[in-house]
Amino acid sequence: MTTRSARRTTTRRILQATGVGAAAVLTLSACGSSDAQSSDSASGSSSSDKKLSGTVNVFAAASLKESFTKLGKQFEKEHPGTKVTFNFGGSDSLAAGITGGAPADVFAAASPKTMKTVTDAGDAAGRPSTFVRNQLEIATLPGNPHKVSSLKDLTKPGQKVVLCAKEVPCGSAAQTALAASKLKLTPVSYEQDVKSALTKVELKEADAAVVYKTDVHAAGDKVEGVEFPESKDAINDYPIAQLKKAPNADAAKAFIELVKSGDGQQALTEAGFLKP
Repeated sequence: MTTRSARRTTTRRILQATGVGAAAVLTLSACGSSDAQSSDSASGSSSSDKKLSGTVNVFAAASLKESFTKLGKQFEKEHPGTKVTFNFGGSDSLAAGITGGAPADVFAAASPKTMKTVTDAGDAAGRPSTFVRNQLEIATLPGNPHKVSSLKDLTKPGQKVVLCAKEVPCGSAAQTALAASKLKLTPVSYEQDVKSALTKVELKEADAAVVYKTDVHAAGDKVEGVEFPESKDAINDYPIAQLKKAPNADAAKAFIELVKSGDGQQALTEAGFLKP
């Protein structure tokens, strides 16, 4: 017959064994939870480096056409499955399109003023940053037949000169340079972007145009460039920003990173842009 003392001893042993088992279960459960958290953390870090895909739509100032087209091809090569499309034009028109609801991922403007149109409307994600600068130059016909050597020479009677429209960054810069030299110039036409102004000279519809150095560089032997000192008073900063409603935000961010990287800056410098 089992005594009361013996029963108490047996009960204590069972409880002790149960306690050990429970502790073991709790320990294993904790380890499993820790392992799961570690696994989740690891998978979380890898998912942050998302594989880019789809189209990234870049609105960019016309003067960026050559350099950005080159960088777009590099971007597509580095990120298979992506495609970079560009809308090049006058920065003011591009800004108006963005604030009007045009779908775009990135905006690269030729002046802080035109970028401000977008930021004031609340359409930029974060703060824009300057990635390059640009300086004006006079583009003349090959061989410079009219012997243009200064901004003042453009005011001579009979000279057919083209300027960018005053609201366009290259046009605003030209007006600043003319004011600095105390000159007044009446062009035969005002063009809506810098490429259009340069084309007038290339087609011999104008004797000269005030454009950016980068555009003279890109035109090669189709025009001849003439530097003028007043251009130093009208250097434009170029800001770039990801847009708040970017359809492809990840790719937009990556493209901006490329533009600001060593490779991007080298491509832009080779095109004639100045470092910020």
